[in-house]
Amino acid sequence: MLYFAVLFLVVALVSALFGFGGFAAASAGVAQLLFVVFLVLFIATLVLHLVSRLK
Repeated sequence: MLYFAVLFLVVALVSALFGFGGFAAASAGVAQLLFVVFLVLFIATLVLHLVSRLK
């Protein structure tokens, strides 16, 4: 999932470079959303791993 977030970020940067403002904004929004989802899932997995390790 982090791969797709970085991919959309690169697409957004290239689009902004060539002047496609709307497409760049949409790609950047998707990249931000995917990064937040990745971060939440990573933290949840980390907490669950630590809790299961304490038992």
